[in-house]
Amino acid sequence: MTLAALADTDAAALSVPISDTDEFGALYDRYAGQLYRYAYQRAGDAAQDIVADTFLAAFQQRATFDPARGEVRPWLFGILTRKLARYHRAEKARYLALARAAGPDTEDNPDERVTDAVSAAAMRAPLAAALARLPAGDRDVLLLVAWADCTYEEVATVLGIPIGTVRSRLNRARRKVRQALGRTLGEEAIP
Repeated sequence: MTLAALADTDAAALSVPISDTDEFGALYDRYAGQLYRYAYQRAGDAAQDIVADTFLAAFQQRATFDPARGEVRPWLFGILTRKLARYHRAEKARYLALARAAGPDTEDNPDERVTDAVSAAAMRAPLAAALARLPAGDRDVLLLVAWADCTYEEVATVLGIPIGTVRSRLNRARRKVRQALGRTLGEEAIP
């Protein structure tokens, strides 16, 4: 289905009040996978519960949704992001645990250390630590763009902030992560 057709389908679904579970079920079928993938990246095994809480809140708040606001996707990601904010301390602890779990590289061969440092597996712990050090607002913007494939406009809608704030937070988050990863690799910054 093309993006235009999907937008038309959302518009049609939103033009009718979501008054029963069958109508709401169509929205669940369309967006649950996207919300789950994003929530899983942010909260691991808790994602299923967080997505369920998101749809429960969306169902309870369905009468407050204004179809003039646009698509339902940013509205649902907004609810999900607020639910994830409740898990912020656990999320930060998870990233710190990932960073600690990697431990120091025990390889004696310098060539293997260089190869490991460049590999994605070697970057997981430093990346997790860098994400844990980001302020929550910067981390939300970065992860909504990177993991949920949200546009800047969608992120602005999800978080209820101006698009300029989205851009500045994303720029700051990317710079901090690059600096952290550059220090890990013994460089000033990663291009």
